[in-house]
Amino acid sequence: MDSKEAIIKTLEKSGIPMKGGEIADAAGVDKKEVDKLIKKLVAEGKVNSPVRCFYALVK
Repeated sequence: MDSKEAIIKTLEKSGIPMKGGEIADAAGVDKKEVDKLIKKLVAEGKVNSPVRCFYALVK
C-alpha cells in the first residue's frame, strides 16, 4: 500500500476530520509526506478541509 492509500484509509476509518500530524501517526507515514500528499488529494477533490488544519474525505 502506498502512502496516499494509507492516508485515505486512515481518514475512512476515523470518520472525523483529523490534523496532519494525527494522520501521519495513525497511517505510519512521515508528517512531511502527509502534508505533501494531502495537498495533492485536496487538488484531486478527494479530501477537503472543513476546519482550518483538519482534513476529511469528500463524500
